[in-house]
Amino acid sequence: MVEDQARRARIWDPALRAFHWLLAVLVIANWLLGKFGPDIMTLHFWLGYTIAALLLFRLVWGLVGPESARFSSLLHRPRAVTGYLRDMGKRQPSHWPGHNPLGALAVIAMLLALIWQVGTGLISDPEDFVNVGPLASTVGSDIATKADAWHALGADIILILVLLHIAAILFYRVWKNEDLIRPMLTGWKWVRRR
Repeated sequence: MVEDQARRARIWDPALRAFHWLLAVLVIANWLLGKFGPDIMTLHFWLGYTIAALLLFRLVWGLVGPESARFSSLLHRPRAVTGYLRDMGKRQPSHWPGHNPLGALAVIAMLLALIWQVGTGLISDPEDFVNVGPLASTVGSDIATKADAWHALGADIILILVLLHIAAILFYRVWKNEDLIRPMLTGWKWVRRR
């Protein structure tokens, strides 16, 4: 029985949950706009600025927010990561308080990829004279032109990370019988008893 192995605890604070869901919606919308949107990318730019603001919030919240939001909670020793990987296939919930070691690495990867994406978007110059990033003139034209390709690569990397994230949620739900969505909606999660 779940209650014998775990206790219910408030893990995710409202600000972190709002950040997560707003970021998810904006990243998906901006990816779609980047791939299938109009030739003039004004809305893509504005969503990108909003994503940049969210990332700035997350960087601050990772330093001063509650314990489960802090970057220190994402840092695990290699032994913890390998131990978690070794036991990951077991058909039982992990009840990890916060992000498990593998999930923590995924969070770091996603944040870095999004920072990369915002940065390359700001300096990108696709040479169409319309969709030029607002900081493209601050770097050389070679870098601004390359940034356009880097931005396209970043979009593909983000797509892969999002798909892996969804696959992990499904894996935990189906294989490990652990719901990862509800805690990100309510803040409450079953965690291991100490």
